[in-house]
Amino acid sequence: MALVENFNLFGEQGDLPDVVHCETIESRSLIHDWEFHPHRHAHLHQFLLLESGRGEVQIEDTRHQISNGDLVNLPMGAVHGFSFVPRAEGFVVTVAAELMDASLNETEGLRPLLKRAATFQAPEKTKEIIRAIFEEYPNRNFARAHILRALCAVLAGQVARILSSRDPEGTRAEHGLQRRFEALLETHHLEHLGVADYACQLAVTPTHLSRVMRQATGQSASAAIEQRLIREARRNLAFSNLSVSEISYQLGFEDPSYFSRVFKRATGQSPRDFRRQMEG
Repeated sequence: MALVENFNLFGEQGDLPDVVHCETIESRSLIHDWEFHPHRHAHLHQFLLLESGRGEVQIEDTRHQISNGDLVNLPMGAVHGFSFVPRAEGFVVTVAAELMDASLNETEGLRPLLKRAATFQAPEKTKEIIRAIFEEYPNRNFARAHILRALCAVLAGQVARILSSRDPEGTRAEHGLQRRFEALLETHHLEHLGVADYACQLAVTPTHLSRVMRQATGQSASAAIEQRLIREARRNLAFSNLSVSEISYQLGFEDPSYFSRVFKRATGQSPRDFRRQMEG
């Protein structure tokens, strides 16, 4: 396997064809023998509810056991894979990035919470919203799209509320400059641009950009740049069979030894030690 694959839905490369996409765990798992190899969705957010049965979800480099009533929040870009016990039942709600953006007011603090991949036991009212989405999805009645958008907004709000109760500090409102910087970083992180380069594109000073990032996230802009690159390195070490040197070149490093030093400084492990730990 080379670099981590980007998919829409579970393997399709085309755009999401509807306001939202709904399917059962069973319908897709029967095609894939109840196992989905690690992948990510660049422009989709997914909510998965396991109603009955057992399974395992791998999120980035951590595995989580899931069972009856567990809900998995999977933000855009998060590397994940699933393995289910045969005949597991549940629902997957897939929401396009544009719909999520339209329903989330940046001053309300939901977006930073929903950007966190997480698993938790879903309360009954959250399950009811998911069932309501699935009930509305197959029909073509008047106002269908409006109702689906509204129900997905409620689902996102309920999930964010649960995540906020687990981490009250995570409810800080997001700054508009932070969002624009992180969007640029997602596009250009392999180019090794510096804070001054991003600040220039955002028409602000490097000092102002770092100040806003510290206030919004607790870390500087330079730390965010390094962490995004290290996150990509961890993904490729965990989910590909490329050599450490090949990964370093893929990530834009000219010297694999320098890449190893940067990785160890950030994680406390060499790339090879990290890969051995993952394989173990």
